[in-house]
Amino acid sequence: MGGGGQQTESSEPAKGGGVGPDGGRGGSAVYTWEEVQKHCHRSDQWLVIDRKVYNITQWAKRHPGGIRVISHFAGEDATDAFVAFHPDPNFVRKFLKPLLIGELAPTEPSQDHGKNDFQALRDRVEKEGLLRARPLFFSLYLGHIVLLEALALGLLWVWGTSWSLTLLCSLMLATSQGASANWWNHRHFQHHAKPNVFSKDPDVNSLHVFVLGDKQPVEYGIKKLKYMPYHHQHQYFFLIGPPLVIPVFFTIQIFQTMFSQRNWVDLAWAMTFYLRFFCCYYPFFGFFGSVALISFVRFLESHWFVWVTQMNHLPMEIDHERHQDWLTMQLSATCNIEQSTFNDWFSGHLNFQIEHHLFPTMPRHNYHMVAPLVRALCEKHGLPYQVKTLQKAIIDVVGSLKKSGDLWLDAYLHK
Repeated sequence: MGGGGQQTESSEPAKGGGVGPDGGRGGSAVYTWEEVQKHCHRSDQWLVIDRKVYNITQWAKRHPGGIRVISHFAGEDATDAFVAFHPDPNFVRKFLKPLLIGELAPTEPSQDHGKNDFQALRDRVEKEGLLRARPLFFSLYLGHIVLLEALALGLLWVWGTSWSLTLLCSLMLATSQGASANWWNHRHFQHHAKPNVFSKDPDVNSLHVFVLGDKQPVEYGIKKLKYMPYHHQHQYFFLIGPPLVIPVFFTIQIFQTMFSQRNWVDLAWAMTFYLRFFCCYYPFFGFFGSVALISFVRFLESHWFVWVTQMNHLPMEIDHERHQDWLTMQLSATCNIEQSTFNDWFSGHLNFQIEHHLFPTMPRHNYHMVAPLVRALCEKHGLPYQVKTLQKAIIDVVGSLKKSGDLWLDAYLHK
């Protein structure tokens, strides 16, 4: 993160104790950023937390959050990410002790570029209990999902399976679907750790179908890469983006992950979901009709998911790793959508995307309480705090795709 990208003029060798169990030089060693940054490879990984240097080369494979998310910070300062992702950092620090190999030299800069106010804000958030969930809120939220599913089934039971009722039933069911929690968490942790960073955020890995941001299109154009007619991507996005992400791409990826990782418990839970669905709707539609129904429900859900998630990120900065501090990185990659009762419900409170990224373990019902504090912090440090209308956010998604496509075409033809 931020400090990992800074170096001092000092190039003195590290000083300290002997070789540690993981190849370190002992917990009393002193390192410069220059030396820490050398250990950023898959087979050699160091990182910094609270100015302490840790060798995570072997531990990364056992990391409960997945090897990728922790490896994204190899050679960098992971302090803010460590605090953000772990509800009880003090407990986790017990597991860090055997990995400690030293600390940063006193002359080395910290990772926050002087933005200590963010840590003060986080301390205030914790003190005021804004990281604690309200069971009643989530009980009511679960209740409204169960109610929608019951209403959908009741409509078919009482009034039959006409086209209009089937469509209404599908709309209700589209608001109450889900995915593998294990797969989603491992994917989403990476997104939160390095949003809009190529090769680290899976959400901007478009598999050559799209070119994103301002730099990737030019890179593709200069290399004469044309996997797709990218200057038309703002048009074919409507055909292969919202309609297919969940029904095709995510579904294949979920089951592929379950089998490759032999996650049989996750697979069993997924099977119970599909079993319940077919038990409920087979009497009304038969086997193939039930398959068609769940496919259509996923099709509708996919539209909601793509627009809600991409309107906060796709029009923002998308780039290669720049080693920014936590606050700057999250703000450059996210924006908010205006608060309203509809926007809160429609987006699942993800209209507060900035707060969601700065405090990933914060319950959604508290975003609106911390938002004014975050905005004030941004004003103090001259950082952008973008808030858009829902309509503008959706339009910006298409506009950003067109801009990237035009950049690609210009580079492809003229560079």
